[in-house]
Amino acid sequence: MANAEHGRRSAEALGGATAVGVIQARVRVARLGLWLIAAILAVRQVAVVLGTPRGERLTDLETWVGPEGVLHVKGSLYESTQFTGTPFGGLVLKPLTRAAEQALGWGWTFGTLLLVAALGLVAARALPQPVSRRTSLLAAPVAVSLLMLSLPVRNTLHLGQTSIMPVLFVLLGCFAVRGERASGVFIGLAAALQPTLLLFTPLLWFTGRRRAALATGATFAASTVLAWAAMPRDSYTYWVHHMAGVGLGGRADDLGNQSLHGALLRLGLTGPLEIALFLLLGAGVAVLALRRAVRYAHDGQLLLAVAITGCAAIVVSPTAWQHQLLWVLLAVVGQVGRRAGDRYVWPVAVILVMTLPARMMVPDKVIFHPLRADLVLLAALATAAVVPFLSRTSPYWQTPIPTRYADPVPSRFRHVPLVPFLRRVLSRPNLLFELLLIRVTYYVYAQIRLAAAGDSNSAGRVTAEEHGWEILSIERALHIDIEHRANHAVVQVDWLRTFFDFYYESFHFGVPLTILAVLYWRRPVDYRWARTAIGFATVFALIGFWLYPLAPPRLMPGLGFIDTVHGPQDFTQPDYGTLTELTNQYAAMPSLHFGWSLWCGVVILVLAPRWWMKALGLLHPLFTVTAIVVTGNHWVLDAVGGAAVVGAGFGVTYLIQGPRARTVAAQAEKGEKAEQDGRGRAVSSDSQAPLKDRTPS
Repeated sequence: MANAEHGRRSAEALGGATAVGVIQARVRVARLGLWLIAAILAVRQVAVVLGTPRGERLTDLETWVGPEGVLHVKGSLYESTQFTGTPFGGLVLKPLTRAAEQALGWGWTFGTLLLVAALGLVAARALPQPVSRRTSLLAAPVAVSLLMLSLPVRNTLHLGQTSIMPVLFVLLGCFAVRGERASGVFIGLAAALQPTLLLFTPLLWFTGRRRAALATGATFAASTVLAWAAMPRDSYTYWVHHMAGVGLGGRADDLGNQSLHGALLRLGLTGPLEIALFLLLGAGVAVLALRRAVRYAHDGQLLLAVAITGCAAIVVSPTAWQHQLLWVLLAVVGQVGRRAGDRYVWPVAVILVMTLPARMMVPDKVIFHPLRADLVLLAALATAAVVPFLSRTSPYWQTPIPTRYADPVPSRFRHVPLVPFLRRVLSRPNLLFELLLIRVTYYVYAQIRLAAAGDSNSAGRVTAEEHGWEILSIERALHIDIEHRANHAVVQVDWLRTFFDFYYESFHFGVPLTILAVLYWRRPVDYRWARTAIGFATVFALIGFWLYPLAPPRLMPGLGFIDTVHGPQDFTQPDYGTLTELTNQYAAMPSLHFGWSLWCGVVILVLAPRWWMKALGLLHPLFTVTAIVVTGNHWVLDAVGGAAVVGAGFGVTYLIQGPRARTVAAQAEKGEKAEQDGRGRAVSSDSQAPLKDRTPS
């Protein structure tokens, strides 16, 4: 027995060691894969930069090495093309740019890549403790990859800028260099290159690193005096005439300037009022950001404190061009939200803002134009003064409120297991993440739909018209070619034509978004099911657009259709109809107008609590299919295709997730209630048994 017990314990120990070894092997493979991705991104960036014709790449570097650049101008630095840096920057960067001129940009580009890699490594080491071994191993390649994807780094590589250096110097001073004086020297050099980084001086002072703060101020002063002694005329121009560089470079109200000063100018404020408001708001943001940064630094989140201070420097700077906005990406380390399901929302939002153009994040509507113009500035403001990052002393730091899931269900089919990460969540999803998901998904959908037109407009039109004749032939064989008769019948009745034109143009997006909004607010469990189904349906429709470009009836020459929505068509134009500014007119098969309306009808039919609501919901796909046919925008078979992709969307959702979460939860509650009732009856029977035993014989 003792040998058996010893053997069992040995087997358990061996099994545990094997499991740990498997996990470590997977982490090593994942780390290698992530480093490979980082390397591929780096190679791609180099290829993009060096593959761009000279004169279009490294344009800011041309400020130095071009015929009219700093290296060839004997007068002031600021008499060259577009130099906007400090005199100290001009003094120390001349040797580097001379080398870049001799290497034709190769040395500068590869040097910038090395700085980016160093920045990622330092940031990965600066993560707030404690972190798991897995996180520590994977953080560096993830950080480098995110930096490579970020718009500031891509812009820096394309322009040949030096904006990586101040960020790297600050991180080195805070996390890599030993000794407070040495730390202060590095941060002082960063401030000498970008003066608003002097905001790090009070951060150092109020976090107890007073020697570093004094060294920062001394280094900045010494660098500025050195540059003044070497280049007095340039220093006077920068510090006195332009008041620390204000007015140098491009227009301050340009969209590229993501500072508070630029935003106020874009809002139409000018003169003393704008200056006073900028100084007042900037001072308020700086004070609030520094208080928050000091608090998080004392909490052990120094990297987050650095990110908050850097974002404040963006806000208060007179000009903060795109290549200078890297501080916002560092805020990805902050944790936000008590629920486990909310933890990924802030990092995802920061990554999307810093890696995607603003036009992808915000719709091109007049009401959203201020948001679209100042998206990165708003992210910096939110980081500096608004977002409630969790403290490490919070009970939710290590143990957030867990996500509620429905009970697991068996696989729908023997050979198609349920996808584990698509378990049916019972809690409401994060609204910000859902809005980001919907917006980015729709932008991708629109771009793929545009790209589905083909390599050229004329070629796309020929193919689409050939497919149009094929569809018409099939409908004639099936005796369902009713489009022409329906189109001309409706045109003769003005009010009917106006109604269907309005219905076609107005309800396509509004009704699905309204249903999603109602489900999100009132029935969040069903919201996830409905959102997943329409997502899959849209993906399948994109495949159809790509594989089968199709001309709608109104764009078929010679058939006599009347375009009631868009007006008369000029078929003599060879490129007509292939593309418009917003969409591909030959993305007709399947019809998402009908597909999305059918999705609305199905969702209302399944979820509506009253019969009249279900009937009203079914009217929407009926009116929509009528509208797309009578206006000449779709064939009848396009609607059939739309129904097919919606059916496939619901089918795939059921296939990978099983029944709706509400159905599963209701069945579980019903089972628990039945079990409780059974236990109650059993207890009742047991309680009556002793009474029978005591009955007199």
